[in-house]
Amino acid sequence: MMKQHLQNQKLVFSALCIALYIVVMLCTQSFAFGQYQIRIATALYGLSALFPFLIVPFGLANIISNTVMGGLGLPDIIGGGLVGLLTTSLIVWGKRCGCGNWIIAAAVTFVPGLGVPVWLSAILDLPYWLLASSLLVGQAICGVVSMLLVAALERVGAGKFFILEGGRK
Repeated sequence: MMKQHLQNQKLVFSALCIALYIVVMLCTQSFAFGQYQIRIATALYGLSALFPFLIVPFGLANIISNTVMGGLGLPDIIGGGLVGLLTTSLIVWGKRCGCGNWIIAAAVTFVPGLGVPVWLSAILDLPYWLLASSLLVGQAICGVVSMLLVAALERVGAGKFFILEGGRK
């Protein structure tokens, strides 16, 4: 019974995080898709440091976001999903290896900043390094915001939000 309750909590929290990601993207799309893409929603990727089960939901959130708002087709939809999965996986792996919260800022900055231009350069017929340099600027802002968000949540013990299997709240 306890295990089922924990699974339900994770499912509901995952759905809330997906919804939050999409709402933030909707509210910030005026500057999330520009020359300097400041996708504040990617700052939410840092939550995977506290809640590792959010790896897949954030990949899915990116897929939904790029489907609804992106307008650049299948490569951007699939690529965005893969970047979301890779970024959050790197964050979880880094935290498990004992890295500080700097790994969050690094992952949120460099994985999307260097990964997304791979297909955008082909779609938009622009040089890779031109796109990478502008994306890195926007993602650096999101990386710092993500790191600060996780640090604040760690201070209040948000990582212990869910009942651990065999444990207590």
